[in-house]
Amino acid sequence: MTSTSSFPRIWMITGASRGLGARIAEAALAQGDAVVATARDAAAVQQRFGHSEALLALGMDVTDEAQTARAVEAALARFGRIDVLVNNAGYGLLGAVEEATADEVRRLFETNVFGLLNVARAVLPVMRERRAGHVINISSLGGYQSGPGFGVYCASKFAVEGLTEALHGELAPLGIHATVVEPGYFRTEFLESASLSVSPRILDDYATTAGAVRQAAKQISLNQPGDPVRLAQAVMQLVASPTPPLRLPLGSDTLQVIADKHAFVERETMQWQALAASTDFPW
Repeated sequence: MTSTSSFPRIWMITGASRGLGARIAEAALAQGDAVVATARDAAAVQQRFGHSEALLALGMDVTDEAQTARAVEAALARFGRIDVLVNNAGYGLLGAVEEATADEVRRLFETNVFGLLNVARAVLPVMRERRAGHVINISSLGGYQSGPGFGVYCASKFAVEGLTEALHGELAPLGIHATVVEPGYFRTEFLESASLSVSPRILDDYATTAGAVRQAAKQISLNQPGDPVRLAQAVMQLVASPTPPLRLPLGSDTLQVIADKHAFVERETMQWQALAASTDFPW
């Protein structure tokens, strides 16, 4: 086991070979922490970060529960503990809900939801034993509000939001934090082919809704307003807080989406309040 006395925190980050996961790993290493960086291809992680006593690069498919358990064992053998888990591995699916096949939906949920659960189940016993730790699940502004073209992807992130809310309540009495991070559009490769699956089936009836989003995604890709380096620094501040939030929206676009949704829900709830209340048993 490598001595951990010189490392303030030990991180385990999934999907760390590129995008937000890589940026978070870089920021953690830069501040003197140790990182267990996982991806399907360990060589890609090693190539990105090089060799360091503070880095353990592991090949791990989050959909493989046995492989995930072995990765956690390797992390413990190297560093002895895991202080911060960042569930970042995942990908997007672009297309109308009806356009997505059952296989596309199933594969997306296997990674974005069931994969996250595999990793959480493997790491949480370590944190419970120490009565300390922080689970950070990467969601999206699409985890707060869904929309045409990304309905299935947003559904997977809605699941991540619900799981994190429950974890927050279950883990708080044990001294463990749980936070769901909701990035908006950040300038990564997320809308490129390596991270975004596009449903090949196209139905003309959705041309002005999901179809328009298909076209917009091409224009937005690599032109997003969010700075991933600043996001990584925000995550460092999140972990350093003694009282981290349940939700951390990142990006002015996410803040606007949340404000707009709250206003919409408030208006609609007031409009239908009488009918909603009428369903109680009469007293």
